[in-house]
Amino acid sequence: MVSQTGMVSHTGRDTAPIDPAALEASLRPFGESRMLPREAYVDDAVFAWEQRHFLEGRWMCVGRSEDVAAAGDQRAESVGPAGVFLVRGSDGVVRGFANACRHRGHELLPCGESRNLHIVVCPYHSWSYQLDGTLRGAPGFDTLDNFVASEHGLAEFPTEEWHGLLFVDTSGTAGPFADHVRGLEAFVAPYEPERVRTAGHHDYVVQANWKVLSENYQECYHCAMIHPELCRVSPPRSGENYSSSGGGAWVGGWMELAPDADTMSLDGRTAGSPLRGLDADGRRQVIYLVIFPNVLLSLHPDYVMTHILTPLAPDRTRIQCSWAFSPEDLERADFDPSYAIDFWDITNRQDWAACESVQRGLSSPHHAPGPLSPDEDGVYQFVTMLARGYRGLPLGSSVAAAG
Repeated sequence: MVSQTGMVSHTGRDTAPIDPAALEASLRPFGESRMLPREAYVDDAVFAWEQRHFLEGRWMCVGRSEDVAAAGDQRAESVGPAGVFLVRGSDGVVRGFANACRHRGHELLPCGESRNLHIVVCPYHSWSYQLDGTLRGAPGFDTLDNFVASEHGLAEFPTEEWHGLLFVDTSGTAGPFADHVRGLEAFVAPYEPERVRTAGHHDYVVQANWKVLSENYQECYHCAMIHPELCRVSPPRSGENYSSSGGGAWVGGWMELAPDADTMSLDGRTAGSPLRGLDADGRRQVIYLVIFPNVLLSLHPDYVMTHILTPLAPDRTRIQCSWAFSPEDLERADFDPSYAIDFWDITNRQDWAACESVQRGLSSPHHAPGPLSPDEDGVYQFVTMLARGYRGLPLGSSVAAAG
């Protein structure tokens, strides 16, 4: 039996409490492998390990740059059992801190809430901080000779702003962010996600494991069965998956638009404008990327859709979905983003229902990991990345991405 607290691999890293032989089956060559073992989706001990090593121990996305766009903007987001406090300083830099006052640990801001102030103030005892996290004032402590203000600044996390997304490393051990997204720049940069602006969002809570959602996102083998709207505007067998991540912690691929479709919408028509950085090929396809551990990034010819996943339990995940469009579109009085939002809300809900059914099936003690079809190579890449991570190995593969 595997210890509930995990084991230590030959690399010296703490490994997940999953039978190594079961993971070996997931790492077999494509066409011979199996899905992850059942406990990866339903076991509390595995989920706790993932919180420490995949979520808190990696570069986790906590929102979009526009959530803290101006100096003094502050926002709190949940990461694992705790929270991250984000603030944009007067120098324009976004910093991430533990969402806990250095006095008694009170949250600086409830998770999910925002405000704009020129300082940070704890609502419990009025300790205050500069926007860079240094202590500004501690009522009553100025008379104490042994109190050193410089020792009581907010606990800061490594924070990165990348193409309009905000990432934090709450462990401080995730390594260089550039390694995390290695190989992605060429695919993402033409869409300028940092330039587009959110015009709509939906929050969902899905009764499914976070990995089930990402696996579903990485294949269209299921599309003909549950997505009639999608199949009308994007052939489900079109496109390809990128052969690997080039060493980064991501997987992805692209699909074509139908000949008579301009974008992903219920009628294939767009109410927006093509994103300015795209070539002719970019205007005829949609790129789907899973950035480990919790971003599903969908790059369309005329908008960017982002799903940010927050795992809540082995069988429950919060999903924040947003749609962003060019600033020129948003300046038009007649612009209506519902053409994209309505299409994907329908498609999302079809996916969530399927994922919840998968989760219920995985919960059966009789479930055994199944094989993958030739159309599920993207799922294979995601599963093998997880299996390597569970064993304490680097997530990314070393072959250059292609496609």
